[in-house]
Amino acid sequence: MLRIGLLGCGRIGQVHGRTIKALDNARVVAVADAVPAAASALASMLGADVRAAEEVLSATDIDAVVIGTPTSIHFEQIRLAARGSKAIFCEKPVDMSVDNIRKLVDVTAEASVPFFTAFNRRFDPNFASLQTRLSAGEIGAVELIQITSRDPSPPPIGYIKTSGGLFRDMMIHDFDMARFLMGEEFTTLSAVGSCLVNPEIGEAGDVDTAAVTLTTASGRICQISNSRRASYGYDQRIEVHGSKGMLRAENILETSVEIATADGFQRAPTMNFFLERYEAAYTAEMKAFTDCVLTGTKPTPSIEDGLQAQILADAATLSQQTGQPVAL
Repeated sequence: MLRIGLLGCGRIGQVHGRTIKALDNARVVAVADAVPAAASALASMLGADVRAAEEVLSATDIDAVVIGTPTSIHFEQIRLAARGSKAIFCEKPVDMSVDNIRKLVDVTAEASVPFFTAFNRRFDPNFASLQTRLSAGEIGAVELIQITSRDPSPPPIGYIKTSGGLFRDMMIHDFDMARFLMGEEFTTLSAVGSCLVNPEIGEAGDVDTAAVTLTTASGRICQISNSRRASYGYDQRIEVHGSKGMLRAENILETSVEIATADGFQRAPTMNFFLERYEAAYTAEMKAFTDCVLTGTKPTPSIEDGLQAQILADAATLSQQTGQPVAL
């Protein structure tokens, strides 16, 4: 049984807490949060203790930590977790600084602690199936990948101001997915972005609509498009074109029922929020983490995957700001 300390009892911490509670190979021993009421509420639901974060990170009755705190404090918590010989599950981004992530790669390697970067979309059943069939060679060699991610509506401006920007906050998932599917590192990147949804986002120094083109040394291409607005719901699609065919993962609808009348065909809308859309992925990623720690296998996505995604996010930010492609 893996004994887990949960750092951060906000929205994502609650998701992870409920997920761990449903597993048969792990349990939450203690939680910590800067807001006492949030910690108490989640601890009560999970049957866990409320402790200070520092106590969780050094406790001898805790084997692993799940870090769902603000990105700005990840670095110190990861460093202390490694010192305390804890396996680490960390929400993305690991840190806003590539240099800091490189330091953490060394810190966790020296401590020989497992590190799992929470790119949950790898564990979505549809995306995982697509990757499995791609790896099996069903469509031959990859030639072009197209990834679409559009939110139903933008987050609050207060969140935008501290998010690090669309490329680091939103598209970072797609950068990881692009690497996961392509199987070859990218060598050049070109990004464009606009503010078309809410002018306040532009005033905060960010964009709400963006597209990125990535190219590998062999000439294979990935195109990613993001928007903070989709009037029809949460839009999450992937298409991979290969030398022998195509693989495509479509949106998940609220139901699979379709009606046909004299007015035509009508389907249910897409799921409208990331928590429900990726519910199965959150469960699968936590199960993957706990299994890796208990069996002694290296977790994936690793901290190195978190580093590479952050490098791409930084490059996209630079390309969008300068209007120039970036060599990677």
